[in-house]
Amino acid sequence: MTERKPIGMSFESWVEQQIGDAVDRGDFDGLPGVGKALPPTGDDEDWWFRDYLRRQEVTADVSLPLPLRLRKEADEIDDAVRALTAEDRVRAVVDDLNQRVEQSWRLPADGALIARRLDAEAVVARWQASRPGSEPVEAEPSADARHTTPSQRSAWWNRFTQRRHAAG
Repeated sequence: MTERKPIGMSFESWVEQQIGDAVDRGDFDGLPGVGKALPPTGDDEDWWFRDYLRRQEVTADVSLPLPLRLRKEADEIDDAVRALTAEDRVRAVVDDLNQRVEQSWRLPADGALIARRLDAEAVVARWQASRPGSEPVEAEPSADARHTTPSQRSAWWNRFTQRRHAAG
């Protein structure tokens, strides 16, 4: 424990004296970060969060709302499946993403963003086309899309109002 500040000595000079004594004793020798500059703080309000993400080696995507993260993952699905070697693995990646999209629909909405399911056939066709030595294959519409008419694909509220008018 440090000694009490002598009467008549200012706090600044007393603190400076304590620091000088500690340096003379070698209390600051061997501390981590010796000789390194302090990180700049600037005016960034999120400096701690950004530094934490950097230290944890995580991208800032984890701070995005779930629907936006899922949309971003859907946009990058072709890059994600490019290295896969089997079609069933590509389908498994797409199915996993589609399941997470469906789970996000069941959660309270963070805003107006809604993630959409991916067409596994289209992703597989793009994956096959991107493989070396393969011919581009046109994607067939999914089974759901082949058996629906444009009126069946209309918005849910149109179907709801049509049922109300038919019943009433």
